[in-house]
Amino acid sequence: MDLLVRVEAPLTSPSRPRLQAALAGSVALLAGTAVMVSMALPSWAYPLWNTGIALVLLAGALAMGLTPARLGITIKRRTVIVATIGVLAVAAVYAIGLALPATRAAFHDNRAAGLGLGGLAWAMLVRVPFGTVLIEELAFRGVLPALMGADGQTWRWQPVLGASALFGLWHFFPALHLAQHNQAVHALLGSAGTVIAPLVAMLAAMGAGVFLSAWRHAGRGLLAPFLFHTATNAGGYMLAWILLPS
Repeated sequence: MDLLVRVEAPLTSPSRPRLQAALAGSVALLAGTAVMVSMALPSWAYPLWNTGIALVLLAGALAMGLTPARLGITIKRRTVIVATIGVLAVAAVYAIGLALPATRAAFHDNRAAGLGLGGLAWAMLVRVPFGTVLIEELAFRGVLPALMGADGQTWRWQPVLGASALFGLWHFFPALHLAQHNQAVHALLGSAGTVIAPLVAMLAAMGAGVFLSAWRHAGRGLLAPFLFHTATNAGGYMLAWILLPS
């Protein structure tokens, strides 16, 4: 009597040419998105567009066979703990910065001018998490590192630095406007800020990308950097709004 043996097909990683093609396509899609957001889209469409692009990137990566763990879209107890620590750390730093006169000026930002309570809620609860953070974390801490060879568990410098360098370039257009909006930058650099500030901002974004990658690695998932990033950006809006001249 023959025994029926069920053979499971082994899980295989996508081939190198497929990964490289997907990486090139993802970078091109993100570059087009950066141009669209900075030059064409109205403000209300920004969260919708970027959320849609983030989901396209994620769907493409999953369709290629990249696992949820490799992309960082799994949630474990460790992920929640690290995410909570990050949010509390951001709140503590902002509270100290707001309390000290020497650092309070850094939170003045003209983008908060003219925002009512509804506008502030839109910025903190919709624009920041769904317009900015979702696409940045899925793309630069999830999809792009995975396409560059990250496995979601082991720290590898090549995909971290590659994705973080692209994260710096992603901030090219926002960096161009930095000196116009932030009073601290203008006061520190004056007219030279129009040249120096964008370069510094993109380098800072690259450094932030490495840090957020480390935070994702510590939490073993994207929820940790997502909440840290959201708390940082949304808290910045809130403090800038609080410090507006009455």
